[in-house]
Amino acid sequence: MKHQFLFLLIVFLACSSEKRQYEPITEDYCATLPMQSEKELNQLMDFTKIDSTKTGVLVLEEGDVSMIFRAWLSEAAQESIDIQYFIFSGDNVGLIAVDYLLRAAERGVLVRLLVDDIMVEADADELLAIDSHPNIEIKIYNPTANIGKNLSSKVKSLATDFRGVNQRMHNKTFTVDGKVIITGGRNIADEYFDYDHKYNFRDRDVMLVGESVVDVTNSFSMFWENDLSVPIAELISLSEAEKNTEVKFAYLHQYACSPNNFWPEVRKNIEHVPALFKQLHTAGQVAWVEDVSFVSDIPGKNDGSEGLGGGGASTDALIELITEAQHSIYIQTPYLVTTELSQQLFKAAVDRGVKVKILTNSLMSTDNLEAFSGYKRERETLLDIGIEIYEFRPDAAIRYEVMTGALQRKINFTPTFGLHAKSMVVDDEIAIIGTFNLDPRSANLNTECIAIIRDSTIATNLSNTMLIELQPENAWQTTTEFNPDEYASRSKRFQLWLRGVVPKSIL
Repeated sequence: MKHQFLFLLIVFLACSSEKRQYEPITEDYCATLPMQSEKELNQLMDFTKIDSTKTGVLVLEEGDVSMIFRAWLSEAAQESIDIQYFIFSGDNVGLIAVDYLLRAAERGVLVRLLVDDIMVEADADELLAIDSHPNIEIKIYNPTANIGKNLSSKVKSLATDFRGVNQRMHNKTFTVDGKVIITGGRNIADEYFDYDHKYNFRDRDVMLVGESVVDVTNSFSMFWENDLSVPIAELISLSEAEKNTEVKFAYLHQYACSPNNFWPEVRKNIEHVPALFKQLHTAGQVAWVEDVSFVSDIPGKNDGSEGLGGGGASTDALIELITEAQHSIYIQTPYLVTTELSQQLFKAAVDRGVKVKILTNSLMSTDNLEAFSGYKRERETLLDIGIEIYEFRPDAAIRYEVMTGALQRKINFTPTFGLHAKSMVVDDEIAIIGTFNLDPRSANLNTECIAIIRDSTIATNLSNTMLIELQPENAWQTTTEFNPDEYASRSKRFQLWLRGVVPKSIL
């Protein structure tokens, strides 16, 4: 899967992605599509009816819904689209997303795309071609081991600046016209939106409208202007013929217009986003909240004086929330790799009567054996502290409620289902949705961002959803007498055994 850790990626560093073949276009799919009417962000809500000091909050549980909101917002953008992601893949969802950005740029919208270097899954020449559009800028964060690097330079970076190579940008934000943002766990790839045929993530985003969007735009600007964010044109150089811009743009448009790649029923759903938002608003799933804060780490995270440790703003904010909890802490995290500090925090909470429940991936559902190895080492310690631990089932029944995309309706199949949501609810009063995994990488190395929503309605709705996912049809409860490792295949158990040599401090 896509989250294997860096010190094991020497093979990845040596490889380049397979070049895409641009075959001649034999049919103009775009010509058969109906003309799209001009959209306005104000179709989503009447801004005159809300207090300008509040933030509209909509939790996006379903991958399909999260995808169509992004698509509609891309079409509705009038001035700018700012995008920041850890992973941006050149798969089906990725190509269609790029086409939306390109079409926005063609009507005058300024598009800025910032992607972390290590997980760029597109050819550099394709990125450079897109960047050549006058209304599109692409920057690569901390380009030490991928874009513009040959094998020797990649290995040198890994050998001489291990800590620097491991400092990745894990932030995920999608901002339109400085008015609406989507942030949370999802990257841009098929498996985050229920469109992969083998493995999909149970993930979560949140859409914010209004007051707190300013904090997100300020955070994006801080990253965009930082020296660690390098224009892609400074990393690679191609002639106009090599960029082959006209052919690549035509390919993107036709790919996205083809009903084989972008099904008509999905396009129809995108057209109905304003009506869907109104429906969700009427049902009480959209809340206007006075106290919403967006916390982001700074580029580069920390000064390195504590080796691979050091923390950051997101770590500090979460520590404070756990320390102040009075009754309950519910957490969903795909990776549960604890340190002495986090164990002490949870022990102190349990000792003062706080109920702590954590859902993480099982060996069967995980996409990251290194992280699971770190979790396994401390599993009994966490249970002894008094934490209730649940491990996600790869066949969780909840998938039929949250995986509602067209692929599921069109094809009867059951891919492996893994947890990727990074969320916490404190005392049924505070909801936290973001990019932070409960592991040392998120705490000390990766830059992370979280939305902290102090609203009992949002928090209670989220905790109810999280508690449902602890039920036996969705998760196994792990105890000192039982864990579900034995249900995994012999091959996966053997691979886990091999990971036993991994130092926990860099998981």
